[in-house]
Amino acid sequence: MVDIEELKEKYLDLEFDRTGFVVDAEQSAAVAKASGETRPELTDTSNPEFEVCAPILASLASARRLPVDFPALGGISMDGGKAVQLLAPVRPGIQLTGRTHLHEIYAKSGRSGRMVFLVSRMELFDDDGNHLATTDSRQVIREKPE
Repeated sequence: MVDIEELKEKYLDLEFDRTGFVVDAEQSAAVAKASGETRPELTDTSNPEFEVCAPILASLASARRLPVDFPALGGISMDGGKAVQLLAPVRPGIQLTGRTHLHEIYAKSGRSGRMVFLVSRMELFDDDGNHLATTDSRQVIREKPE
Protein backbone atom coordinates (compact mmCIF):
# COMPACT_ATOMS: atom_id res chain seq x y z
CA MET A 1 0.00 0.00 0.00
CA VAL A 2 1.16 3.48 -0.83
CA ASP A 3 1.95 5.84 2.07
CA ILE A 4 -0.56 8.71 1.73
CA GLU A 5 1.30 11.01 4.13
CA GLU A 6 4.50 10.58 2.14
CA LEU A 7 2.67 11.48 -1.09
CA LYS A 8 1.20 14.58 0.56
CA GLU A 9 4.59 15.77 1.81
CA LYS A 10 6.22 15.34 -1.58
CA TYR A 11 3.49 16.43 -4.03
CA LEU A 12 0.80 18.68 -2.54
CA ASP A 13 0.60 22.26 -3.82
CA LEU A 14 3.52 21.96 -6.26
CA GLU A 15 2.66 23.26 -9.73
CA PHE A 16 3.34 20.51 -12.25
CA ASP A 17 1.72 21.88 -15.40
CA ARG A 18 0.96 25.18 -17.12
CA THR A 19 -1.30 25.08 -20.18
CA GLY A 20 -2.86 27.78 -22.36
CA PHE A 21 -6.48 27.84 -23.52
CA VAL A 22 -8.77 30.00 -25.62
CA VAL A 23 -12.47 29.16 -25.32
CA ASP A 24 -14.70 29.52 -28.38
CA ALA A 25 -17.94 31.48 -27.75
CA GLU A 26 -20.11 29.36 -30.06
CA GLN A 27 -18.89 26.12 -28.48
CA SER A 28 -19.56 27.45 -24.98
CA ALA A 29 -23.08 28.58 -25.93
CA ALA A 30 -23.85 25.19 -27.51
CA VAL A 31 -22.69 23.33 -24.39
CA ALA A 32 -24.67 25.67 -22.13
CA LYS A 33 -27.84 25.10 -24.18
CA ALA A 34 -27.26 21.33 -24.28
CA SER A 35 -26.98 21.26 -20.50
CA GLY A 36 -30.33 23.06 -20.10
CA GLU A 37 -29.04 26.57 -19.48
CA THR A 38 -31.43 29.37 -20.51
CA ARG A 39 -29.75 32.56 -19.24
CA PRO A 40 -28.76 34.75 -22.21
CA GLU A 41 -25.40 35.67 -20.67
CA LEU A 42 -24.47 31.99 -21.14
CA THR A 43 -26.42 31.07 -24.31
CA ASP A 44 -26.48 34.19 -26.53
CA THR A 45 -23.04 35.08 -27.91
CA SER A 46 -24.31 38.54 -28.94
CA ASN A 47 -25.16 39.38 -25.32
CA PRO A 48 -22.65 41.99 -24.06
CA GLU A 49 -22.40 40.10 -20.76
CA PHE A 50 -21.76 36.72 -22.46
CA GLU A 51 -19.39 34.48 -20.49
CA VAL A 52 -18.04 30.95 -20.70
CA CYS A 53 -20.23 28.31 -19.02
CA ALA A 54 -18.95 26.15 -16.16
CA PRO A 55 -19.17 22.81 -18.06
CA ILE A 56 -16.70 24.13 -20.65
CA LEU A 57 -14.30 25.17 -17.88
CA ALA A 58 -14.66 21.72 -16.28
CA SER A 59 -13.66 20.15 -19.61
CA LEU A 60 -10.35 22.02 -19.83
CA ALA A 61 -7.48 19.70 -19.03
CA SER A 62 -3.83 20.23 -18.34
CA ALA A 63 -1.25 18.50 -20.50
CA ARG A 64 -0.29 16.27 -17.56
CA ARG A 65 -2.66 14.49 -15.16
CA LEU A 66 -0.03 14.03 -12.44
CA PRO A 67 3.53 15.19 -11.71
CA VAL A 68 6.21 13.54 -13.87
CA ASP A 69 7.71 11.52 -11.01
CA PHE A 70 4.41 10.60 -9.29
CA PRO A 71 4.47 6.87 -8.47
CA ALA A 72 2.17 4.43 -10.25
CA LEU A 73 -0.41 3.38 -7.68
CA GLY A 74 -1.69 0.34 -9.56
CA GLY A 75 -5.27 -0.68 -9.15
CA ILE A 76 -8.29 0.56 -11.05
CA SER A 77 -8.45 4.27 -11.89
CA MET A 78 -11.83 6.02 -12.22
CA ASP A 79 -13.06 9.56 -12.79
CA GLY A 80 -14.27 10.83 -9.42
CA GLY A 81 -15.98 13.98 -10.71
CA LYS A 82 -15.33 17.62 -11.46
CA ALA A 83 -16.05 20.89 -9.68
CA VAL A 84 -15.82 24.49 -10.87
CA GLN A 85 -15.60 27.63 -8.78
CA LEU A 86 -16.14 30.86 -10.73
CA LEU A 87 -14.37 33.86 -9.21
CA ALA A 88 -15.03 36.31 -12.05
CA PRO A 89 -16.66 36.11 -15.48
CA VAL A 90 -14.56 34.19 -18.00
CA ARG A 91 -14.94 35.76 -21.42
CA PRO A 92 -14.50 33.73 -24.61
CA GLY A 93 -11.67 34.47 -26.99
CA ILE A 94 -9.18 35.57 -24.33
CA GLN A 95 -5.96 33.77 -23.52
CA LEU A 96 -6.30 31.73 -20.32
CA THR A 97 -3.45 30.08 -18.47
CA GLY A 98 -4.20 27.02 -16.39
CA ARG A 99 -1.78 26.27 -13.55
CA THR A 100 -2.21 22.77 -12.14
CA HIS A 101 -1.17 21.22 -8.84
CA LEU A 102 -2.30 18.37 -6.60
CA HIS A 103 -4.65 19.95 -4.08
CA GLU A 104 -5.68 16.90 -2.06
CA ILE A 105 -4.57 13.31 -1.59
CA TYR A 106 -6.56 11.08 0.73
CA ALA A 107 -7.72 7.51 1.18
CA LYS A 108 -10.98 5.86 2.21
CA SER A 109 -11.63 2.23 3.00
CA GLY A 110 -14.80 0.38 2.14
CA ARG A 111 -16.15 -3.08 1.40
CA SER A 112 -14.08 -3.30 -1.78
CA GLY A 113 -10.86 -2.19 -0.06
CA ARG A 114 -8.94 1.05 0.07
CA MET A 115 -9.46 3.80 -2.48
CA VAL A 116 -7.00 6.65 -3.02
CA PHE A 117 -8.37 10.03 -4.12
CA LEU A 118 -6.21 12.49 -6.04
CA VAL A 119 -7.60 15.99 -6.57
CA SER A 120 -5.86 17.97 -9.31
CA ARG A 121 -6.65 21.66 -9.11
CA MET A 122 -6.28 23.95 -12.11
CA GLU A 123 -6.43 27.67 -11.46
CA LEU A 124 -7.32 29.72 -14.53
CA PHE A 125 -5.81 33.18 -14.99
CA ASP A 126 -6.14 35.84 -17.70
CA ASP A 127 -3.15 37.65 -19.24
CA ASP A 128 -3.32 40.32 -16.51
CA GLY A 129 -2.86 37.67 -13.83
CA ASN A 130 -6.46 37.79 -12.60
CA HIS A 131 -7.59 34.49 -11.07
CA LEU A 132 -10.92 33.85 -12.85
CA ALA A 133 -11.84 30.28 -11.96
CA THR A 134 -10.70 27.11 -10.24
CA THR A 135 -11.48 23.61 -11.50
CA ASP A 136 -10.98 20.42 -9.52
CA SER A 137 -10.71 16.99 -11.13
CA ARG A 138 -10.95 13.98 -8.84
CA GLN A 139 -9.30 10.68 -9.74
CA VAL A 140 -10.17 7.61 -7.67
CA ILE A 141 -7.89 4.60 -7.62
CA ARG A 142 -9.17 1.37 -6.10
CA GLU A 143 -6.07 -0.40 -4.86
CA LYS A 144 -5.52 -4.02 -5.72
CA PRO A 145 -6.05 -6.26 -2.70
CA GLU A 146 -2.83 -7.69 -1.33
